[in-house]
Amino acid sequence: MHDDNAHFAPVDPVRAGLSASCPRCGNGKLFDGLTKLKPRCANCGLDYSFIDSGDGPAIFVILLADLLVVGLAVWTELTFQPPVWVHFVAFGPLAIIVSLWLLRTIKALLVAMQYKHNASQGTIDRG
Repeated sequence: MHDDNAHFAPVDPVRAGLSASCPRCGNGKLFDGLTKLKPRCANCGLDYSFIDSGDGPAIFVILLADLLVVGLAVWTELTFQPPVWVHFVAFGPLAIIVSLWLLRTIKALLVAMQYKHNASQGTIDRG
């Protein structure tokens, strides 16, 4: 895992996740682009090589974005019964925007939680 010898005040993982900032100092940016992690924090120098959020963010995005977008589309269909093109125009871009925002936010939140709880890959002790 990470060898953290620096002295920083604890950062709330939810605040760090929502702001996509460094889980140690809370000031440096976590991402280089949309969802690509930077190699290290520009503020405190924390090496992000220990981070592995895996497929967790994608699973949460699939579940949450589909619930929201499909729920709104079904409600719109049952309430207003618009033509099919209205669904494509309204809910296509909404699905993309919600998915991208959720992916970035949930990935940052899982990284912050991984740092806070000092989580690492499980190993089998055969000693």
